[in-house]
Amino acid sequence: MKIAIFHNYMDNIGGAEIVTLTLARELGADIYTTNIDFKKIKKMGFNPDKLKIHSIGKLPLNAPFRQQLALYKFRKLNLKKKYDFYIIAGDWAMSGAVNNKPNLWYVHSPIREIWDSYKYVRNKIVPTPIQPIFDVWVKFNRYLNKKYIKHAQKIVCNSKNTQARIKKFLNKNAIVINPPIETRKYQYKKPQNYWLSVNRLFAAKRVDMQIRAFQKLPNEKLIIIGSYEKSRHFQQYAKYINSIKPKNIKILSWVNQKDLLKLYSHCKGFITSAIDEDFGMTPVEAMACGKPVIAPNEGGYKETVIDGVTGKLIDDINEDKLVQAIRKINQQLKKNPDKYKQSCIKQAKKFDTKEFIKKIKKQIEK
Repeated sequence: MKIAIFHNYMDNIGGAEIVTLTLARELGADIYTTNIDFKKIKKMGFNPDKLKIHSIGKLPLNAPFRQQLALYKFRKLNLKKKYDFYIIAGDWAMSGAVNNKPNLWYVHSPIREIWDSYKYVRNKIVPTPIQPIFDVWVKFNRYLNKKYIKHAQKIVCNSKNTQARIKKFLNKNAIVINPPIETRKYQYKKPQNYWLSVNRLFAAKRVDMQIRAFQKLPNEKLIIIGSYEKSRHFQQYAKYINSIKPKNIKILSWVNQKDLLKLYSHCKGFITSAIDEDFGMTPVEAMACGKPVIAPNEGGYKETVIDGVTGKLIDDINEDKLVQAIRKINQQLKKNPDKYKQSCIKQAKKFDTKEFIKKIKKQIEK
């Protein structure tokens, strides 16, 4: 079966892009996207020479032109039944469902800036003078979103959290298939004296909260792996968190897969703090190394982290509660360094790539 996968852009590799690359590799599918950065794809452990990635045209770096042009280009894309099946794997690529059928939309989330994160983006990111224009843009794209989703013949999503958003905002039912984690690549190794955090560097990930917590923990070390795009908002936030980080925090960008696996395997524990995360692949990657996770008690984290068993979930998270959680797990690890090891590894295996591909193939066959 010949399969094509549509994804917005492949020039900043995060969880959603890893899902697309995994699908392409495991299903022998072609990827259709816009901007491509082959060096970053290679850094994340994928061989670009063994993948067929096609660009349907380059896009500007900054919102809203980047998103709007992506939606337009995929709306015009018509592969004229060149493939047997189409997987839409990006939120702004969903318009590609109009001309390309049979299809399945794998949803990481309904477009967050126009739905669940609308107020946050408007009040925290969009400059006050252009907020009225932003409101018009949101209204227009909500209309298009509801229009194009009628062409999605099957909807699969990454978590129960996303499933609820799809029902709430788009009034559609979705099947949950959690994202793939290649658990065989991750290993538990003797912990070294540092905590790890892996996230894209933008405000909704609340990396600044992690930094403020470690300002109060001068004897603890934190390594932040933070990728960021070249758009203005990403650049501004990256500059801000670098300006407030203390000496016990190191921020690295675009670490290759080999080094990232090493950092996971030797860390003391893992910290994440995103607002209402869709699913969150990085905590599962940390658990695959037998490492405890500290996360907010919200979003997809509630579906992966077992409070008290594989780490700590924090209600109404803030920097002080984060400090308390770090101290508590520290004490537990001093008494028993392997306290979380087996339960974390066992939990991570539930999200293995083999399970993901088996379930996706079943939906395609249906």
